[in-house]
Amino acid sequence: MPGFRHRLTRTQQRIYDRSDAVSSMRLSVSPRLRHAVTAIPTALESSDAGGVERVAQAVADEICLGLGVARVRVHVSGTRPSNRRGELHGLYTSREGSTSATIKVWMLTAKRGQVVAFKTFLRTLLHEICHHLDYAYLKLDDSFHTEGFYKRESSLFYQIGGAEIAPVRRRLTTVVPDPSS
Repeated sequence: MPGFRHRLTRTQQRIYDRSDAVSSMRLSVSPRLRHAVTAIPTALESSDAGGVERVAQAVADEICLGLGVARVRVHVSGTRPSNRRGELHGLYTSREGSTSATIKVWMLTAKRGQVVAFKTFLRTLLHEICHHLDYAYLKLDDSFHTEGFYKRESSLFYQIGGAEIAPVRRRLTTVVPDPSS
């Protein structure tokens, strides 16, 4: 967002530039993390927010453990909040001077009340985890949506196997027309 950066203070611009300079975080993917990622589609299909929350928490815990940072608490709720501008997919909250941080993600779309797609859910969760990692791992004083931020999110998605699962899930839900009809 070149048009955005110029509106920041010099201190914020330095933070923005530091964030933009980091395009990935090398993560050793544990078997527990791989298992949690592969369990997300089934958990989502069950429409059980508690089950989805347990799997999402395992993903967050394993990423934080792998990078040596404090864990972040994940909450999964039902229908996304929305307004004229759109739907809120996720929210990262950290209190000033506190070591506790939370991530809130929603599992149902606002308009249709449908369970969100696996890839959308995982990308949202990773997006919010990246905000946590900006503070806890990169030690940034703020978390901006820089190009580097989105590259880090994408890097995590591929490292933990999200791209391998997404096409499989899409094929399983595609309806193939019956040639005899």
